Amino acid sequence: MRGGWREGHCVVAPDKFKGSLTAPQVAAHIATGLRRVRPDVPVVTMPVADGGDGTVDAVVESGFVRFQTSVTGPLGLPVAASFAMRGEAAVIELAEASGLRRLPIRPTFHTALAATSYGTGELIRAAAARGARRVVLGLGGSACTDGGVGMMSALGVRFLDEQDRELPPGGAALSRLARIDATDMLQVPIIVASDVDNPLLGPRGAAHVYGPQKGARAGDVDELEWGLARLAAIVERDLGADVAERPGAGAAGGVGYAALAFLGATVRPGIEIILELMSFPEQIAGARLVITGEGSLDPQTLHGKAPVGVARAAAGATVPVVAVAGQRSLTSEQLRRAHIEQAYALTDLEPDPEVCIANAGPLLERLSGEIAGAWLGASAHA
Repeated sequence: MRGGWREGHCVVAPDKFKGSLTAPQVAAHIATGLRRVRPDVPVVTMPVADGGDGTVDAVVESGFVRFQTSVTGPLGLPVAASFAMRGEAAVIELAEASGLRRLPIRPTFHTALAATSYGTGELIRAAAARGARRVVLGLGGSACTDGGVGMMSALGVRFLDEQDRELPPGGAALSRLARIDATDMLQVPIIVASDVDNPLLGPRGAAHVYGPQKGARAGDVDELEWGLARLAAIVERDLGADVAERPGAGAAGGVGYAALAFLGATVRPGIEIILELMSFPEQIAGARLVITGEGSLDPQTLHGKAPVGVARAAAGATVPVVAVAGQRSLTSEQLRRAHIEQAYALTDLEPDPEVCIANAGPLLERLSGEIAGAWLGASAHA
């Protein structure tokens, strides 16, 4: 609903506090704190995400419908995963099917070499079967370094060795790739939501930068790198696609590469896409304040993270923005350059980070009360 009762409203648009609260939970606690102090000010909650963990949850809060299905997890075991749709648009989060959190064990070199993105392809196929004609694919938190071969296998592409046998799952098998058959590939328009600008190969590539985070040892990184290089060479030969150096090709262990090479995907900052899907400009029209935030406001925040994306969008509508966080290390000048007027941290109230994590909800409500008093003025009902 636009205008009317919401004129002069407050929009609450935070990302998750990782390890503590989901984005919807953060938004709910902030709204509770605001309403205690200013019950007369309408509050619109719009939890956001940047394409990583929590993206599906965020768009469901904004009106998308959640669908759950069983797909193949990163090690081949079935997992329950969800995606979201509204009309012909679908939002799929790779971490739902192929993320580190879906591993049944802690990451090891075995999982790093064998993990597959097959379940992500199954989610895309399931969304297409429900009528999706545009898929936003959020990349983040992946367990695999398979170059997106698993995802594309689920979409009908065959990756064959010298004996015309299909390769087994995982990045380690890519060194045996001899031929690609994309005759039966399901074509789905994809927009990749990712802030990763790494290429597929080299010292800034998928294997070297992200492989160790997934359990790969030095020798395993070399093996994965060789496999990805083999994949890029065969893709260029058989499909004529030379995209290994494109920014974002290295995202999610090379899933970004597969989306670019096979599906002609575009790569955009995740928060920009999510805000568009949520009709954020319409939601902030006439607002007096936007509150955003995430678990830690630090230098990484300045590189395309959700709070900066929210603040940039609000600045275009000349709506002031403040941020909340578990802790912050950004200076006032850095915040201002990011269009954030002021930042409030849980550690301002409780210096022990462990206590902040354990009591994040109540502390957020206290902080929000302070924000209401400072930015929304005295209540007309006081």
